[in-house]
Amino acid sequence: MEQRICRRCLAKDMPDASYFDNMYEYIRQIDPEIKAEDSLYEERLSFCKECDHLLNGMCRICGCFVEMRAAIRKNHCPDIHGKW
Repeated sequence: MEQRICRRCLAKDMPDASYFDNMYEYIRQIDPEIKAEDSLYEERLSFCKECDHLLNGMCRICGCFVEMRAAIRKNHCPDIHGKW
C-alpha cells in the first residue's frame, strides 16, 4: 500500500522524521541571543502549516526548511505579504 505524505506537514511530522534529526539538533544549539523564543517559534510554524506554499516541510517561495527559518528571531516569512 502506498504511503501518503501530507503536503502541509512540517519535517518533524513526516514518516521519516529521524532523517531530520540533525536539523533539530542544529535548532537546539542555536545561540539564545539570536534564537526565537519557543512561543514565537510555534506561532510562526502554525502560520506555515496553514500556508499554500508549504510542501513537505519546505517553503516553495524560498526553498528553506520552515522549521529552521522560523527558529531565528530576525528571520521573516518570504511571502510578499509575510505571514510572520
